[in-house]
Amino acid sequence: MDLALFDFDGTITWTDTWTPFMQLAVRPARIAAGRVLLSPIVIGYKLGMISASRGRQAAARVGFQGEDAARVRRLGVEYARTTLPAQVRQPALDRIAWHRSRGDHVVIVSASLECYLSPWCAGHGLDCICTTLEERNGRLTGRCAGGDCAGAEKVRRIRGRLDLGRYDTIYAYGDTAEDREMLELAQRKFYRWTEISSWDQVTAHAHPPSR
Repeated sequence: MDLALFDFDGTITWTDTWTPFMQLAVRPARIAAGRVLLSPIVIGYKLGMISASRGRQAAARVGFQGEDAARVRRLGVEYARTTLPAQVRQPALDRIAWHRSRGDHVVIVSASLECYLSPWCAGHGLDCICTTLEERNGRLTGRCAGGDCAGAEKVRRIRGRLDLGRYDTIYAYGDTAEDREMLELAQRKFYRWTEISSWDQVTAHAHPPSR
């Protein structure tokens, strides 16, 4: 049996799903406050000084700290049902179906939030490993339990959840540098739906040698 690891945003979907969900789930007053509180983070991200992962965690803190967890879960289920279908690439679903027809174990591994990604995956009969908002006594703390599921954290969680020795071949699909470690874990690597032999091909394409 083989293992197929898929990133979600930008790989299975055409676009970012995290930001639209935040716009749906975060109350207007918090969004207004966030424009001020997060402006240094946004500037730092645009300048390449702050990672997208750190930015997501800061936004989650501002948007969700103290929020009713059940409300956010309800919104996540609704978002998965009404919004995500239009954002999903049919070729991605076809590739997932191909893996499943072979009997492969398919897992979605993403920094997307569990409150909407888990219902979407459940509807498609898929396992998922993703970012989960920390909850205490029915309220969200604003923190991500175990951190943001991106970069090396993806591989740490994959290894913690799965016995990789069970699989003959590991396939991995991603579209950004946040997927690098997951792609490097696999024997068959697909970056933006093109198979590559190593991450060096991505960096070489991004920075071609001068002539």
